[in-house]
Amino acid sequence: MSRIQSTFSNLKQQGKKALIPYITAGDPNPALTVPLMHAMVEAGADIIELGVPFSDPMADGPVIQRASERALAHHVSLTDVLGMVAEFRKADDTTPVVLMGYANPVEAMGYQKFANLAGHSGVDGVLTVDYPPEECEEFVALLNQHRIDPVFLLAPTSAAARVEAVVKSASGFVYYVSLKGVTGASNLDIEEVSRKVAAIRTLTTLPIGVGFGVRDAATAKAVAGIADAVVVGSRTVQEIENSGEQEVVANVKKLVGELRGAIDSL
Repeated sequence: MSRIQSTFSNLKQQGKKALIPYITAGDPNPALTVPLMHAMVEAGADIIELGVPFSDPMADGPVIQRASERALAHHVSLTDVLGMVAEFRKADDTTPVVLMGYANPVEAMGYQKFANLAGHSGVDGVLTVDYPPEECEEFVALLNQHRIDPVFLLAPTSAAARVEAVVKSASGFVYYVSLKGVTGASNLDIEEVSRKVAAIRTLTTLPIGVGFGVRDAATAKAVAGIADAVVVGSRTVQEIENSGEQEVVANVKKLVGELRGAIDSL
């Protein structure tokens, strides 16, 4: 059983939902990434989603785009990100880490090398936005060899046949994009998300995480009522952007604690 699967199993036994906050590796600077990861875990994060900086993050809105720009200004590479995960693992061998990014850095490194390094670094899941399952069978096979869960996105426009195709390749959990558009968009329709999540549940036993529109504690609580995991990205990154480097770790920890409290208040 992978760390991700174990985490969801333990949470289910406790009647709890997973909180998955996102940060971009290297933002606001590389030295703060691992401290931010530990602080989020201390505040109640169950899984860390760690963004790999990329120059053209097509699925991300302006908040996370700017985070990538800040990280790339520090020349943070995929190799650096894997090093950060390895550093995090020195003190935390329990909390799953899911890398979120795009195909280009992985292909530049090479499938085999990436899978090897990710496995040795302690990566638990990989979500590559622009890899549909039918185009990355070799990549998924290599991830599976290293007990890394391939995580795939499902959209509001995903038909039942598409959901079935995606969940055949996925493991760990599936990520439902709660709205049409990019990360950080607003106007989340909880009733519509509830209907879509219910439909997905008829086609897979994998846990379902919901993200792309969770902006505050109230929304996090509402999403937790219908999903197995709440993914919070732009709001976390916005907190980083609005904080000075001296207080950024404390501010992000406070935010994650508030989200945890809201989810647990169900």
